[in-house]
Amino acid sequence: MVDSWANLGVDLHLEPAGTSGLRRGLTDALRDAVRTGRLAPGTRLPSSRSLAADLGIARNTVAEAYADLVAEGWLTARQGSGTRVAERAVIPPAADAPRRRPPGRPAYSLLPGSPDLTAFPRTEWLKAARRALADAPADALGYGDPRGRVELRTALAGYLARVRGVRADPETIVITAGFSHALRVLGALLRARGVRSVAVESYGLDTHWGLLRAAGLTTPALPYDELGTDTGALTGEGAVLLTPAHQFPMGTPLHPDRRTAVVEWARRTGALVLEDDYDGEFRYDRQPVGALQGLDPGRVVHLGTTSKALAPGLRLGWMVLPPALAEEAAEAKGRIDTVGVLDQLTLAEFLTSGAYDRHVRSARLRYRRRRDALAAAVAERAPGVRVTGIAAGLHAVLRLPPGTEQSVVRAATWQGLALHGLSFHRHPEALAEPADALVVGYGTPPDSAWTGALEALCRALP
Repeated sequence: MVDSWANLGVDLHLEPAGTSGLRRGLTDALRDAVRTGRLAPGTRLPSSRSLAADLGIARNTVAEAYADLVAEGWLTARQGSGTRVAERAVIPPAADAPRRRPPGRPAYSLLPGSPDLTAFPRTEWLKAARRALADAPADALGYGDPRGRVELRTALAGYLARVRGVRADPETIVITAGFSHALRVLGALLRARGVRSVAVESYGLDTHWGLLRAAGLTTPALPYDELGTDTGALTGEGAVLLTPAHQFPMGTPLHPDRRTAVVEWARRTGALVLEDDYDGEFRYDRQPVGALQGLDPGRVVHLGTTSKALAPGLRLGWMVLPPALAEEAAEAKGRIDTVGVLDQLTLAEFLTSGAYDRHVRSARLRYRRRRDALAAAVAERAPGVRVTGIAAGLHAVLRLPPGTEQSVVRAATWQGLALHGLSFHRHPEALAEPADALVVGYGTPPDSAWTGALEALCRALP
């Protein structure tokens, strides 16, 4: 038999061996998940249609497995409320019992940083890839310009100007293998220019701070308050890394006065502003906040990727640089292009054909519905928790009663839910008042797991 892992909204181990073997494996795996408490009582399971679609099997196979478990009393099925785990005592496995799931592997994930990967537009992407490959000149398959393919740089210049207000020329764009690659390139460039310190926000990603420190740069944290990051605290740093359109993870846009202040600081000192525009396409209840780069293309480096709109696994990102820095950045990246040329050409075609815009509009509607469902569920089930930072993006910050963050994160773990507290994203030298909160990535689960993940979250909330 062939062992495989399949994400069914819950994490199950299956041993497919024909139709009858798959049904039996699915039934056994679900029964074991309920018996051991990995599927908590009351959890709503995916519909048979969506579960079958995720697995690539017949819907009847899933329906029959569900029916078997309903008959055995492990599940309940009621018209209008779907199939749920029955209310019954959980029998923990014996200490020496074999595990059917790797230790620590959660049933659900609400970690921020990823879109719903099952929603990747495979059909449209394949069409774009075919057209791009058919039209690609032979020399496109060579080592290439370190700045990246001109087709993609041209398409991005038009798209970013139209959607984000970025002032760009194809000659000032450098294609990278995602944001981390761009930060490595910029770290090396800044260090070579004699920069010793890059200011960062009090909340963010430790991987980004680590990349800057690996380049030999210090990363002092700026204060944070209700107006966002306090850029007035900048002094002699050589650069600052910001998420001005939608601060990660707090979710607030940088106050207009502080946007102006940071650009004036950069002009006055000769420093650079590194603008991480990680989810600029996703906004719901407000007009889009234009890119900071539009205020001064000579002092702001605009950074973006396809990681939120499409998928992080594409490893496609870009830097829009001041003209004086474009050549230096290309040299710091390397003498040849290091990003897959076929993916670059496909993205260029995806942008110019309008497929990217159509996908973003569709995704924006889907994520808005999830955000609304999250806010409504928390308001009903945990009225003492306040949902914030939801006017844009793919995550929300849930403000908790003081002193409860760690206990809620532990409770989420018992519910089989991967979840980060706000303290996970706090800089070691943060100049901001500590707060108890959760960072909930509502864009992450596949559709078949969304309801279960939301219910697991609500059960963990105080």
